[in-house]
Amino acid sequence: MDNHKRMYRIYREEGLNLRTKRPRRNRAGAHRLARLENSSCNRVWRMDFVQDSLFDGSRFRILSIVDNYSKKCHALAVGKSLKGADVVDELERLKVFEGVIPERIQCDNGSEFISKEVDRWAYEHSFALDFSRPGKPTDNPYVESFNEKLKDACLSLHWFLLMEDATQNITSWKDDYNHFRSHSTLGDISPEEFINQITLSAEFSTFDIS
Repeated sequence: MDNHKRMYRIYREEGLNLRTKRPRRNRAGAHRLARLENSSCNRVWRMDFVQDSLFDGSRFRILSIVDNYSKKCHALAVGKSLKGADVVDELERLKVFEGVIPERIQCDNGSEFISKEVDRWAYEHSFALDFSRPGKPTDNPYVESFNEKLKDACLSLHWFLLMEDATQNITSWKDDYNHFRSHSTLGDISPEEFINQITLSAEFSTFDIS
């Protein structure tokens, strides 16, 4: 029997070619969609994972979910091992308790985000997963900027003893970020203040003075 090297040489000399099998695309997923204009809250979210460690070196992860328009951080879920099912649990929590679902979520190609659980949930709730190109963090600069703020203003300043300690401090930072931390892109006010202004403006514009 001919070995594989000889077979490959004959294969090339004869000009043979096999059709490349195209990978299956997630039903709710897409690469490099035309960017939606950031013109309203909950139109486009971004999500990503950040990694940190406890005092003993054991690692944990943080799932961040942020609105591109208002800059509000909807979630900072903390866990030792967060998977696709945990992403779905957090999205479901936001749907139930905050009553919000975006039109699109920008994320990378991590195994958690391309999982069947996340794809199914996105498909069932009619929103798109907008995946970054591999090795192109510039496709999703907003989440990279947020992650740096989280690291500099929270993770780098604390030495977490237990997971409960990490969860408490990270949750407290999220509340401060949303309610008190000003953003130059929002006119030097916090995300919650910005959302309140939008809500009041919308109510005023629909108020019937007749």
